[in-house]
Amino acid sequence: MFTKLEEILKRYRFLSEKLSDSEVLADMSVWQKYSKEQSDLTETVEKYEQYLATQKEMQDAFALAESETDGEMKKLLTDEGYACKERLAALVSELKILLLPKDKNDERSCILEVRAGTGGEEAALFAADLCQMYKNYCAAHRLKVEEIDVSETELGGVKEGIFSVTGAGAYKLLKYESGVHRVQRVPATETQGRIHTSAATVAVLPEAEEVEVEILDKDIRIDIFHSGGAGGQNVNKVASAVRITHFPTGIVVTCQDERSQLKNKERAFKVLRSRVYDYYNGKNNKEREENRRSMVGSGDRSERIRTYNFPQSRVTDHRIGLSQYNLDSFIMGDIDSMVEALTIADREALLASEKE
Repeated sequence: MFTKLEEILKRYRFLSEKLSDSEVLADMSVWQKYSKEQSDLTETVEKYEQYLATQKEMQDAFALAESETDGEMKKLLTDEGYACKERLAALVSELKILLLPKDKNDERSCILEVRAGTGGEEAALFAADLCQMYKNYCAAHRLKVEEIDVSETELGGVKEGIFSVTGAGAYKLLKYESGVHRVQRVPATETQGRIHTSAATVAVLPEAEEVEVEILDKDIRIDIFHSGGAGGQNVNKVASAVRITHFPTGIVVTCQDERSQLKNKERAFKVLRSRVYDYYNGKNNKEREENRRSMVGSGDRSERIRTYNFPQSRVTDHRIGLSQYNLDSFIMGDIDSMVEALTIADREALLASEKE
């Protein structure tokens, strides 16, 4: 571990020199590349330098205690040395986490997809609640949410909602939300006061750049058709909705929210690139299928990562066995504590696998 930390420190200092070099300053693309790399290393370097300073402080304290003749001063120096030793142990744990392999997609923007699952109209209403929950959460983190395609029901539910979430770290904040979400409550459509169980699925895909995914003209079919749903006369008169079919993967993307055919096409391609990137990003097809199953499943009530129990005001994440009794604020977007707990659990799992 410390050999790796020394290499990182050496690289960081090399980059610091390069960033002040006149040749590098003259080439903005190179300067930005070095600056980004240095920025990525900064937290680890600062923590390691803190470790080195604490280590020296400990060694100095013990050395002075060894040569000290005054009993009281000797005890003070020894206590200081042991306090430094405790801080070193904590710093080692933090450094181990910083050295864990980072998800290359963490800093990307992402595509958020929410779909109603089992439960009819109540599932659609719950999907709408989830959409609003994520909008509020993203707003709190200064992420921009843009609707790409939303299919609503007459009662205000959402059959399917596809959104673009833009901003640094968007995928990192939302990636643990992928999966089946189950709700237990008395639906607005229920007249007997009975509690129903419904489900909605969430998928979070890292946004792919055009240069990362090559989509050939011969591999796609683009269909233009009339939009459905709200929109007044424009719905009937203008064929602006776009459907893109990608033959190699079988992926189909539809976008009809915009009245402009061009804008719908741009948004559809944005989603298509992310889905194709997600499709090929696995090491093999088996891994991809298992990942997608664990992410979305079938939408059945029995498959879930989280349950929202309204009668008990409880939200439970089944992956880490954590229950919180703040459902009112949680469904309004206050999900930070749950995301943090999932992040910590993920790090602990990675640390355990590294030891193996």
